[in-house]
Amino acid sequence: MTFLKKFLKWFAIIFASIIILMYIFDVDYLLRAVRTIYFRGYTTAFLDDYTHFPNREIKKGTAQPWAIAKDYNSVPATEELNKTHKELGTVAYLIIKDDSIWHESYFDGYGTNSKSNSFSMAKSVISAALGKAIMEGKIKSLDQKVTDFFPELKGQFAKEVTVGDLSSMASGLNWDEKYYSPLSIVTRAYFDDDLKKVILGLDVKEKPGQSFKYLSGSTELLAMCIEKATGEHVSDYVSKKFWQPMGAENDALWQLDHNPDGIEKAYCCIASNARDFARFGKLYKQGGKWNGQQLLDSAFVAKSITPRFPNSPQYGYGFWLHNINGKQLFYMRGHLGQFVIVIPKDNVIIVRLGHIKGLQTEEDPHSNDLYVYVNEAYKMLEKRK
Repeated sequence: MTFLKKFLKWFAIIFASIIILMYIFDVDYLLRAVRTIYFRGYTTAFLDDYTHFPNREIKKGTAQPWAIAKDYNSVPATEELNKTHKELGTVAYLIIKDDSIWHESYFDGYGTNSKSNSFSMAKSVISAALGKAIMEGKIKSLDQKVTDFFPELKGQFAKEVTVGDLSSMASGLNWDEKYYSPLSIVTRAYFDDDLKKVILGLDVKEKPGQSFKYLSGSTELLAMCIEKATGEHVSDYVSKKFWQPMGAENDALWQLDHNPDGIEKAYCCIASNARDFARFGKLYKQGGKWNGQQLLDSAFVAKSITPRFPNSPQYGYGFWLHNINGKQLFYMRGHLGQFVIVIPKDNVIIVRLGHIKGLQTEEDPHSNDLYVYVNEAYKMLEKRK
């Protein structure tokens, strides 16, 4: 018994010392990481982690359900597609043809109204919010300087970076995307309870507007500019300008750094479902128009899905771009393989949500599962009667 008391005493002292040192060295955000992610057996954020963070609602309006094709689910998934679903833990897969849901599959207990984390698909939503703020005159243009909103922004090139640089991933911010490192800036941003302080603590260390470099911090800073320009939380702004007019069928949730008046983790973390995520694909496919209403300027939409830099044809403003088998496409993309893929020429939208992303190499900026989701969808569509 004496040994046990001594052990517990020293354990308590060591544990308390570790926590004190975490605060001294400013890594106390790891306590939240351990509590919400690592103790649950995960090494990174996961699909349902929104339930362990504070959230703000993206409120729906009057629902506009998707049309259902007459031959809905008449063609089974291909063998290759089923294999990929199983290997990568797909939870939702949709094929929308001519604005009607033609194929729909759910797995692992998920369904039409199930929420899951969008991760970086939210970057496309923030880019849309930028376009709307420009359309309404609340932000002057893509060329407006970030220091107009945050004059305290630091770094040699702070006064040069524009909101367009943030949207097109050309900000020059001091940031890394090491999702699996507990000491990386992207991990700190995910778990810190003062995200605005984290972002404004960054330096603009490289000349902006020169080349593509994917940095989640760019989107977070952009969302902060949009919030300041509109005077609204980005969740509320997106609700009023997109979620409600596009007839989303469910309220969505956007993770916050803290309650009750925190800011959205805007570079990621909208929790919604496949059908409602697909609406942004449809909006951009239609040049920003929805039910006859121009929600976004068509020129902004066209610019968003066109490469900004010739040396980086894979990205525009908030959207990924590719050509598969001669078909031009653009898509929203998130950590662990979240996709809303749009092939305008054929009026096709493909949505995939799931637990694991396919292989991505340095030679190809697009993961190999993207090709599967597109190619197998077309094999299925070819069998339509």
